[in-house]
Amino acid sequence: MSSSQYTTKFGSLNSYEKGRVENITDDVRNYAFSNCFEIAGQSKPWEKVVFGQNQIYVLETIRAEGNSPWYTCAHDEFVLSMDGDMEIHLVQLQGEQIVADVEKNGTVLVKGEPQGKKMGWMKLGRGHQALLPKNTAYQIRTTKPGVAILQTCKGELSIERWHDICQLT
Repeated sequence: MSSSQYTTKFGSLNSYEKGRVENITDDVRNYAFSNCFEIAGQSKPWEKVVFGQNQIYVLETIRAEGNSPWYTCAHDEFVLSMDGDMEIHLVQLQGEQIVADVEKNGTVLVKGEPQGKKMGWMKLGRGHQALLPKNTAYQIRTTKPGVAILQTCKGELSIERWHDICQLT
């Protein structure tokens, strides 16, 4: 049996290698989020650019810079810090700020300041993932530009730029 050594290369907003189409052997080591840094580098802060989709479910790249607006969702979401440190502040929503399951898919902006019980905050570094519970307002805060990946459903804030991010040749 031959043994190969693999080296994991971590990218960042300032230093990454652009992904490309390669023939693969269905080895999980061949899958990566290699283009999220380029997408974030060309995005405005807090734009949610879709770079992967499976039916209604999407992966979105976010350029995390400063404080985000307050967001919520009718379903759980997951956020992964790909580059940079982030704080995520949570508020359990009440009343009219709650988004009903049948109303909308994907992330939505909270109307006004979030009303409800403060739930605390989480600190994420590179490679850390957090659950963003349904009907909870969340705000992501950073002191330096970074990159986050959000797993959610496609919604009104999801931006599709396939012609800009897909390799055509």
